[in-house]
Amino acid sequence: MALIWGSSFIFMKRGLESFTDTQVAAFRIFISFLFLFPFAIQRYGKLKKNQIKPLLIVGFIGNGIPALLFTKAQTQVSSSLAGMLNSMVPLFALLTGYLFYKVQTKRKNIIGVFIGLVGATGLILFNSNTSYSATSFYPFLIVLATICYSVSVNEIKQNLSDLDGVSIVAFAFFAIGPLAGIYLFFTDYSFALSTPDYLQNFVYIFLLAILSSVVATIFFNKLIKQTTALFAASVTYLIPVVAILWGVIDGEQISLYQLLSVGVILAGVKMVNAKTQTSTFR
Repeated sequence: MALIWGSSFIFMKRGLESFTDTQVAAFRIFISFLFLFPFAIQRYGKLKKNQIKPLLIVGFIGNGIPALLFTKAQTQVSSSLAGMLNSMVPLFALLTGYLFYKVQTKRKNIIGVFIGLVGATGLILFNSNTSYSATSFYPFLIVLATICYSVSVNEIKQNLSDLDGVSIVAFAFFAIGPLAGIYLFFTDYSFALSTPDYLQNFVYIFLLAILSSVVATIFFNKLIKQTTALFAASVTYLIPVVAILWGVIDGEQISLYQLLSVGVILAGVKMVNAKTQTSTFR
């Protein structure tokens, strides 16, 4: 999962070379919807009324909105930095779990959240590509996307424990896929078709959809159900490593300060996952 999701940022980067950020996000959603459509139809009769709201949350907040936010952010943010910031998911998984899902939280975990936020602030304010300026707005889109992911993680763990991983993903994209299809039908492809590598870049979007949005998400949902939401979200320990490696291969500049900042984030994530503190927040 970490290898696939760590590669998704370079897939988005390649897709953006020919397509707009909204087109990349819409193709990602619509291709996933088409692939999962037979599974949704097959399982439709087993869908319970009380599962509809959680599935809509997972569909829109856990998949649709982050897809749009990440592609918009990566018009100005490097793929490696996007992967580094994505490591904040466990921090917000704990925070949203505590605030909205009544998940028991340890004092040491809360401290870990704040440590992680310090590292994220360092990444946002002083990255190798831009100084602190208006362009620093774009990393905040990734932070918002990680918050969306964290809500989805907790929603699956708390309210969709009786659904299998394939059903969760299939129904989630069944909710948002048609909207993406409508957008793609009316959007303008003149710029994309004028670029020399548009077919190759479309293949990257296809891989982004099938591997990142379908295959990895199915396994991730199964992991959430079998363990804790925090443990599952900790796959993000390895995602920035993969993203950084792809960034280096692709010639992106990665500073020592960035590596130190992501190290601070991961130190916070480690504290978030700690189970040894006795005092808890309830």
